Amino acid sequence: MTNLSREFDLIIYGATGYTGRLVAEYIAAQHKDISWAMAGRNKDKLASVRDEMAISKNVPLIIADSADEAALAQMVSRTKAVITTVGPYQLYGTTLITACAQNGTDYVDLCGEPAWMHDMVRALPEPAKASGARIVLSCGFDSIPFDLGVYALQQYAIQKSGAPISRVKGRVRKMQGTFSGGTAASFAVSMARAGNEPNVMDWLKDPFTLVPSTLAPSFKGPVQPHGAKPVYDDDLGSWSAPFIMASINTKNIHRSNALLGHQYGKDFVYDEMILTGDGEQGETIAQGIASANPLSGAGGKAVPKPGEGPSKEEREAGFYELLFTGLTQDGARLSVIVSGDKDPGYGSTSKMITEAALCLAQDISRETTGGGVYTSAPAMGQALIERLTQYAGLSFKYEG
Repeated sequence: MTNLSREFDLIIYGATGYTGRLVAEYIAAQHKDISWAMAGRNKDKLASVRDEMAISKNVPLIIADSADEAALAQMVSRTKAVITTVGPYQLYGTTLITACAQNGTDYVDLCGEPAWMHDMVRALPEPAKASGARIVLSCGFDSIPFDLGVYALQQYAIQKSGAPISRVKGRVRKMQGTFSGGTAASFAVSMARAGNEPNVMDWLKDPFTLVPSTLAPSFKGPVQPHGAKPVYDDDLGSWSAPFIMASINTKNIHRSNALLGHQYGKDFVYDEMILTGDGEQGETIAQGIASANPLSGAGGKAVPKPGEGPSKEEREAGFYELLFTGLTQDGARLSVIVSGDKDPGYGSTSKMITEAALCLAQDISRETTGGGVYTSAPAMGQALIERLTQYAGLSFKYEG
């Protein structure tokens, strides 16, 4: 258990937003034994959401604007952990994440913005280390199931063969649902920044951009697959198409490897794509995905705008199945299949980010994981896998 004593186990910041509401609803239903609060900039809206979601009036409401440094510092000093769903983070997130790093408060977000993350992983490690805060980025569909899928496969490989797998393929086998409106908004803001700052485009292209020199001073990773065009995976007997979330997931996974002391190997190669099937039909589907709007959801429909989202029926009908596979040094194929029981961008994400926050607040001692800026695997690893399996509708299946 952590030795941090605070008024709340966690605070949801952005509880009036679409995803924030889902997080609040999930906590109220699943974790009745914790102390928590709902936070945002408008008390009336917070009270309205609390009533609409049939959440107890005993759950406190906290008012703090994303630009109000003093209010945010006061807020985070009251809780063990903060969940923030207020993005794009490069517009609204810096003051809050900095307050957490300075005040020893654990932090989780839904960030998929590599340029902002590039800045944060360089600016915050020292204050976080000094205060004991565990800052964990990308705790939704990007990138928990991918980061933990690779982590689980590598632990399995080390257990079975005594060594990690140097070449891992991440493949989306099945998925029904859509990406969140925040994903689209974050993409747009990232592109706008890249237009004003030419070096940002280099960060977005570099799979190792979240592995700063302070973390691995002499490390230069191997060339990685680009994943921008359809390819035929001979070993999987299927065509594979580009996957929009590969850009952020691969960066987080290479950061995890570095934070774990290059447990996956310094020659580690990883890519992510979508399996589309064998033969001409599989190739046609792959070509169609490659040429489509990259921010399209299931059926080619555009993702919702920020603050909007699918109906409860659509969230409940959603699912995903991810394959992580590779060969051991003696040629044996090992795989881990990660499955989720709700749509990825909303239903599953709201559960994953909650369990990540509670894992930090309740399960991971600060003697085990000290202050710093993390990804999910090195910060929580097996403890989070167990939480996600117990509470959040995920499963991890091992083959080989």
